[in-house]
Amino acid sequence: MKIGLYFGSFNPIHIGHLIIASHVINQTDLQQVWLIVSPQNPFKQEGGLLNEYHRLHLAQLAIEDDSRFRVSDIEFKMPRPSYTIDTMVYLQEKYPQHEFTIIMGSDSFQNLPKWKNAALLMSNYSFIVYNRPGYTVTDMYEARVRILDAPLLTISATHIRNSIQAGKSIRYLVPEKVRVYIEENNYYK
Repeated sequence: MKIGLYFGSFNPIHIGHLIIASHVINQTDLQQVWLIVSPQNPFKQEGGLLNEYHRLHLAQLAIEDDSRFRVSDIEFKMPRPSYTIDTMVYLQEKYPQHEFTIIMGSDSFQNLPKWKNAALLMSNYSFIVYNRPGYTVTDMYEARVRILDAPLLTISATHIRNSIQAGKSIRYLVPEKVRVYIEENNYYK
């Protein structure tokens, strides 16, 4: 099976993440997209992160009715911080029958040479890169890359967290089940 891996903190998962995942699966030959919830991104501070199991649960709520998607906690069982190359090697060993492609925004792709074992990542895996405003891909780094124009929304998890802290509604920014669960559990306050 051809599977796209969409890595993220998903702090929290929002409509923008889901629109990108849906667009990628609709515009490519991928059969599924797995949302890989990262407990700790090496390029981000851990301080503002909701507990990883809460973020995992919110992601599961967001996609529970869509068989095209799956949520994975694979990085929860691995050393921290999470490095994509380690996750990719583990997944390839565990699921040799699948072909994995990494999904990322053009902003992240520009930083790829700074990633752990970047050359190994670029030579062993393909990438689907969706354009983000202000981050045009000018160098492919000799990687197998497919560039997609995806629907552009300026929704961010930071904006959602700030809205919650300011007492503003996040309705329509996150799936309804996610909004209800965040509010019932007082997350991000």
